[in-house]
Amino acid sequence: MRDGGPQWTLTVPAGGDTLRQERLTRDLHDSLERADGLVVGFHDAEAPAEPGRKGTGVGEVALWAATTAAVVRPASQVLITLIKEWCAKERHRKVVVTIAGDSVEITGRPDAAQERMVREFQDRISGDDSPGPDDSAA
Repeated sequence: MRDGGPQWTLTVPAGGDTLRQERLTRDLHDSLERADGLVVGFHDAEAPAEPGRKGTGVGEVALWAATTAAVVRPASQVLITLIKEWCAKERHRKVVVTIAGDSVEITGRPDAAQERMVREFQDRISGDDSPGPDDSAA
């Protein structure tokens, strides 16, 4: 993800409530913007989010995130942790995280299966982060 690597797309589903989605997306943006080493911005709803797509969707607000500097932990771990903390503030919050065509949904009240899916997602995309080990350093 460093040095112009792929950008993450972050979407906050709100059950069709556009105003709530915009409010929550802006709140997530503000939370992530305060983190060192992350750059966050709003996707242009008119521009394609990915090749072959026609944008983020009618009335849908989405964010992009990228890292700007080397971080101690892999970038995916930092971003996922920040999103989990944001979602935990309210049990009904959800964020769909997408990178390189792979995605996972993070919720405010994850069960064991959802936690496993997040770990598997991180394992799949770990090649996009630093080549160093995650937690094996003593």
